[in-house]
Amino acid sequence: MEMPNLSLALPELLLVLGAMALLMLGAFRKDDATRTVSLLSVALLGFVALMVWGLGGERATTFGGMFVIDGFARFAKVLILAASALAITMSVGWLEREKLSRFEYPLLMLFATLGMMMMVSANDFIALYVGLELQSLSLYVLAAYQRDSVKATEAGLKYFVLGALASGMLLYGASLIYGFAGTTGFTQLSQVFHAAHGQPHAGVIIGVVFVLAGLAFKVGAVPFHMWTPDVYEGSPTPVTAFFSAAPKIAALALLTRVMLGPFGELFAQWQQIVILISIASMVLGAFAAINQTNIKRLMAYSSIGNVGYALIGVAAGSEEGVRGLLIYLAIYLFMTVGTFAVILSMRQKGRLLEGIDDLAGLSRSQPMMALALAIFMFSLAGIPPLAGFFGKFYIFLAAVNGGLFTLAVLGVLTSVVSAYYYLRIVKVMYFDDPVESFDRPVSRALGLIMAGSAAVVVLLTIVPAPLVAGAQEAAKSLFPTG
Repeated sequence: MEMPNLSLALPELLLVLGAMALLMLGAFRKDDATRTVSLLSVALLGFVALMVWGLGGERATTFGGMFVIDGFARFAKVLILAASALAITMSVGWLEREKLSRFEYPLLMLFATLGMMMMVSANDFIALYVGLELQSLSLYVLAAYQRDSVKATEAGLKYFVLGALASGMLLYGASLIYGFAGTTGFTQLSQVFHAAHGQPHAGVIIGVVFVLAGLAFKVGAVPFHMWTPDVYEGSPTPVTAFFSAAPKIAALALLTRVMLGPFGELFAQWQQIVILISIASMVLGAFAAINQTNIKRLMAYSSIGNVGYALIGVAAGSEEGVRGLLIYLAIYLFMTVGTFAVILSMRQKGRLLEGIDDLAGLSRSQPMMALALAIFMFSLAGIPPLAGFFGKFYIFLAAVNGGLFTLAVLGVLTSVVSAYYYLRIVKVMYFDDPVESFDRPVSRALGLIMAGSAAVVVLLTIVPAPLVAGAQEAAKSLFPTG
């Protein structure tokens, strides 16, 4: 057996070695090392992102074909690393204020990020499952990190039980596929299904359904969304910010690679399922959020709706669809991280607030924070000319060009409905009578993330070309013969 080419997995190797070194640093330092470990973790993630960005070249595999690096993996990994670095940065002040400073917190995020990077580069069901479980086990602990909170403990327990069920479904589906196709490798599966002219054994189809159900849980799509609102509300707010960005991007990237890679030849069999999941997610995300009074629950239903829009790109099954998906995920990252930076700044007399009504009159007490949140809300609603509009535009364009006219129309209609609850937040900030103002000053880290995210959303509105070109190159790598 030949030695694997370790240079292709160098970013992952550096991340795991760095995480272990930081674990030892935290364990042997006598004083509280949380801030030091957190800052070093952010630096490590930044360096790894630069390494990933520099891994140019064609598609290549290593570890016996189980690990793949291509343009798609590089693009998704950079987004995941950016989301993780921002989430750790947002958490430092919160951990100190809540007296929960433990150096294990940023390390759990590092190991979750490592699992996500392995998921994105998985080229075999065994590699996929190892990466998925490394991510999931870290996320279960993070959800219940605030041990003295009943809500956080409940969130962690719900996430663990339902996550274990979803992992079992995915593993059962993978075992069925292995039993009927004779391999777990994505490249080999694609060849087997191509030889069968897209008409595999019925057992394979059942296996694909189970795999799709497991992955739909991981992205929080309907009807496997039941954990999302409770986990978003109950988890510590910086953990919710992490959940809303990095794991979502990783799971959607994984779902895209699995469905368009090994199961690309079975497109006709699974496309209808993805379309139904997409429609259900968009509709539920649009209507269920209307009556929400807790902004974290509202963002949970918003994320379900956004997953529905992202799945349109997968349902299109084309290079254009994947390009739209990647553009949407990049813009969504900054919109959601910026929004959670504002939520983390909603503090009165040292106590975190989560009510939408608590934002009343924010434009008068803290106009810059209100302006940033307004930009994020308008962009999430898809109102032109902000970047969120272009994200949805590329997704709907792919659906129309793929002949999915009904899906595109339903996407536009649910966007109109969801605009109601996004604009309600803007109305509360700018037109309602002021309540007691939030504590000042806002943390420097949160202020920078707010301002930076708002600037990126506006900048991508003015200069979208680099993002579109990068997404185009990444999408092309999934369709080498296209």
